[in-house]
Amino acid sequence: MESRSDLKKILSVSGRVLVTAAAVAVAAVGAHRLYLHYNLEPWTRDGRVRADVVEVSPDVNGLVTAVLVRDNQTVHAGQVLFVIDRERYELALRQAEAVIANDEASLVQAKRERQRDRALGSLVTTEQVEEGDTKVQALSAQLQGAIVQRDTARLNLERTTVRATVNGIVTNVGLQPGDYAATGHQVLALVDTDTVYVDGYFEETKLPQIREGDRVRIHLMGQDTDIGGTVESIAAAIEDRERSASSTNLVNVNPTFSWVRLAQRIPVRIRLDHVSDDIRLIPGRTATVSIDVPRNRPVEGSNL
Repeated sequence: MESRSDLKKILSVSGRVLVTAAAVAVAAVGAHRLYLHYNLEPWTRDGRVRADVVEVSPDVNGLVTAVLVRDNQTVHAGQVLFVIDRERYELALRQAEAVIANDEASLVQAKRERQRDRALGSLVTTEQVEEGDTKVQALSAQLQGAIVQRDTARLNLERTTVRATVNGIVTNVGLQPGDYAATGHQVLALVDTDTVYVDGYFEETKLPQIREGDRVRIHLMGQDTDIGGTVESIAAAIEDRERSASSTNLVNVNPTFSWVRLAQRIPVRIRLDHVSDDIRLIPGRTATVSIDVPRNRPVEGSNL
């Protein structure tokens, strides 16, 4: 009886040891898998939809006479966005053309007088002939300057009509007829929809696993369908916050050192595949970006 009782105790203790060992092994495997997933595998929740934005500003000053787009409207390259005071610039062009006509008449008269002086031969002095030549040259130069002024006035007239330079969506449109538009002052933004991409900000410890051309899965927050893409490039540099400029042109390095060193985040540019029309690629949207690493690529560990 005692031997049977001892055997049961041994089996009970052995069973508990085996269960404990199995639980520890499973926990260790799980912990290792979590370490690889969160520290080494190339994925990040810090992704952003990006696009090039054209800062639309007029090249001429004047009152806005017509606004032909509304906020968040889709436009095409060459489409008219707004018009600035064409009447004033039409008058400027007419004035420039009148100056050209006057200069042309003066030049014709000067050439006629020079030809007459040369025909008289010795009846006119050499000084008079030289003065005639100089007058013709001066009026010719004056005419060329007037032509430049006319061409500038024509160009300004053309630029009173502001057009979209790219395909995209106009946003932040607060412009109204009667507003005064100043040269170089932005009046609205044009999002270039042909340049939409995603930036994934990856910790530097995950960069060794990322290669240009790798396939990417992108999950937009609030969207059920994932988007495919390809790694296009990795940022060449990021800002060094521990170093700044100084008035003496010497390196200004932060004298304090943070003992907790967080991994820097490096932008990785993702080129998107074809996206269905029901997915709104609004620049600024948040995305989770996962890189599909080929199985035959060796996994490199962190050296921190």
